[in-house]
Amino acid sequence: MNLKKENKYGLAAKEAALIGGNPIEAWRAAVQNFDSESAKLKGCPKNAFLGLCEAGLVKGIKSGSYFTRKKENLNKKYAITAVNLLATNPCLNKNELWKEVREKLVLGEKKHNSQMDVVLALWNKKLIQFN
Repeated sequence: MNLKKENKYGLAAKEAALIGGNPIEAWRAAVQNFDSESAKLKGCPKNAFLGLCEAGLVKGIKSGSYFTRKKENLNKKYAITAVNLLATNPCLNKNELWKEVREKLVLGEKKHNSQMDVVLALWNKKLIQFN
């Protein structure tokens, strides 16, 4: 379990999950007090959260279609892969988890952009469910 201080996107993911209901509106409410507009609109953590919601992996939120584009969302793919990896090795920290995701999806040296913060925050708060 990663005991380092959570970043704001991890905190927002937990808050949005606890708000429940429509995950798009819940995310918007969870980030409303962020300092900058760019932080509120940052796509990678938001899309990781929405991707987990679409897949029915977030407690209190129904699976559904939460993306406007039909094209596969990579942040969703990263987040779901991370959850599946945590299911077999729940002790992975953020860097170890991202390394495993990169290896599984053959991403090379790509850096994560708060997607793992979202996944770990939900995982550690036991807000991830398996159907």
